[in-house]
Amino acid sequence: MSQGHSAHIDELVRAAAQGSSQRDSVIHESWMRCVVDHKLDPCVQREAHIVSQSRLREHRDAVDEFLHTVRFGVETLYRQVSGLGYVLLLTDANGVTVDYIGDPTFDNNCRRAGLFLGADWNETHAGTCAVGTCLMTGEALTVHQTDHFDATHISLTCTAAPIYDPYGNIAAVLDISALRSPEPKESQYLANLLVTSFANKIETATLLNRFRNEWILRLSCSPEFADVDPEIVIAVDGSGRIVGVNNRARKLLQRELSTKFDGKSGATPNIADVFECSVDEFPNYIHSRPHEQRGLRLHMSGRSLFGQAVPPPPKKKSASDGSRERVLPSQLASIAGEDETMRNVLSRAAKLVNTQMGLLIHGETGTGKEHLTKALHSVSPRASKPFIPVNCAALPEGLIESELFGHEAGAFTGAKSKGKRGLVLEANGGTLFLDEIGDMPLTSQTRLLRVLSERELTPVGATRSIPVDVRVIAATHRDLVGLIKEGKFREDLYFRLNGAVLTLPPLRERLDFDWLVEKILSERSRKRDKCLSLSSAAFAKMRQYDWPGNFRELINTLDYACAMAEGNVIQLEDLPEQLLNGKGRAQKISDVADDLLADLRRHRWNVSLVARLRGVDRTTIHRQIRRYGLTARKTPS
Repeated sequence: MSQGHSAHIDELVRAAAQGSSQRDSVIHESWMRCVVDHKLDPCVQREAHIVSQSRLREHRDAVDEFLHTVRFGVETLYRQVSGLGYVLLLTDANGVTVDYIGDPTFDNNCRRAGLFLGADWNETHAGTCAVGTCLMTGEALTVHQTDHFDATHISLTCTAAPIYDPYGNIAAVLDISALRSPEPKESQYLANLLVTSFANKIETATLLNRFRNEWILRLSCSPEFADVDPEIVIAVDGSGRIVGVNNRARKLLQRELSTKFDGKSGATPNIADVFECSVDEFPNYIHSRPHEQRGLRLHMSGRSLFGQAVPPPPKKKSASDGSRERVLPSQLASIAGEDETMRNVLSRAAKLVNTQMGLLIHGETGTGKEHLTKALHSVSPRASKPFIPVNCAALPEGLIESELFGHEAGAFTGAKSKGKRGLVLEANGGTLFLDEIGDMPLTSQTRLLRVLSERELTPVGATRSIPVDVRVIAATHRDLVGLIKEGKFREDLYFRLNGAVLTLPPLRERLDFDWLVEKILSERSRKRDKCLSLSSAAFAKMRQYDWPGNFRELINTLDYACAMAEGNVIQLEDLPEQLLNGKGRAQKISDVADDLLADLRRHRWNVSLVARLRGVDRTTIHRQIRRYGLTARKTPS
């Protein structure tokens, strides 16, 4: 044990014995909690606790929508502090790190220090620390070096701020930490301001996303800043009821009403209870009026804030059939017929079109992963820029880095004399589709992670980085979590890529099979200038087939049948041999149903557990239960 560790432990022991210390009050109170409430021994140094992969997935799944909303703000903050040696952590309300951004070259040191994905920083076992103590106090703070309770962490400086949900509860904690820093705690003053500012921006973004169909009241103490950087944001429904707030608005309501705001309860205040203004007067505070004429007076304190009222979007007229489903762009709608699973996938995909988050597409070979990616690119703001597909499994391992990231002239034996731009730069401004990402070598994964984190790349043999703006969409048919456990895929890259995950069902499970066949035949008919159709016997045989090659095999089958058909009708004998002799789909579905029923019975119909074990969403299991008509009647008690 070093002299510094011993001195720190001595200070903790004295503080615990005397009940006082020279530390800030928030740090001293935390030390006392650690000893009295958490029963932590100041003499014991504890290694960072990293939760298991399955537990981490549970924590991330619970805040999935929140992670999608905050990703841009998190990455923007990291770009501002990365050059100063900080890493960024985003934890959930339990103190478990659900998002992490840091320099990959620091990964080993950061992981040992607990500055890594899956680290649990709850004060009850980690002691005084920025995340855990922030969760206890509900306020932003810096825990600097020897402020930490556990002597293991006294080399760290950590600054954290709470992120509140629109209902006034802590949803997450935003933290920036460094392994080394100047000794004075005052050196972290600007870090505290920066993290607090971004936490407020993330709260506002979450609020606006959640209540996009309500009135939004944006308020500031200064009339000049009410429109550009409001401190206080409140969501108000049509009746004037306050339904959501950011943290600064929550504190304002608490001061004015002397009660805690709880947006989920039925006793939420009306905007007229707080301001000398009703929701009917909100049109007087829209952007077109001069800001100095948009003052709102508070009932209790009498002071005025300057505001901007943003009206809800006009309600769209419902379709004639009364359906409220989101209208899909035609490029996406053309991918599926009336298959609930595919329509849900496409509906989720449509919501991701304008985002920058990573997207990971799962599915068996031939299910149309590249087809979906092209459709997403075509309806995105990047549609006029390049779409570059890369099959990671097809690139030679020795050349994959130069192919992806380019190289300087003469960088290695066999390099092009004029150098090469690389596929990532070719996709600059557009979309890079990395198919079979699970087959990418580990060294290339590290370079790709840096590109995604830093938004810049360094060609092989180059000394200067090149800025790059590219959206990466990855796809795989492999179990990436299994590859992570085997040490064949980087965990941090996995979580960088899977900002959103879409899973394409295999063709044998799609309920729009007939629609797909008719669509392909219609396209072939236009090309051949004749109307092609399937005989009932041929159609029946195709419905029974297992389709191991999925959509790709279906296209090849119909192209072959069209070539073999002598007239306009495709007969049974016109189908390929492997289809005529192949395993029937009915038997395959029976096998799948039996396997699922066995799993459900084994785990006493715990659908969530079965879904986790199978690596799918629980809605998929519910859908399969309905489809196969499974019941628990014969389940052993």
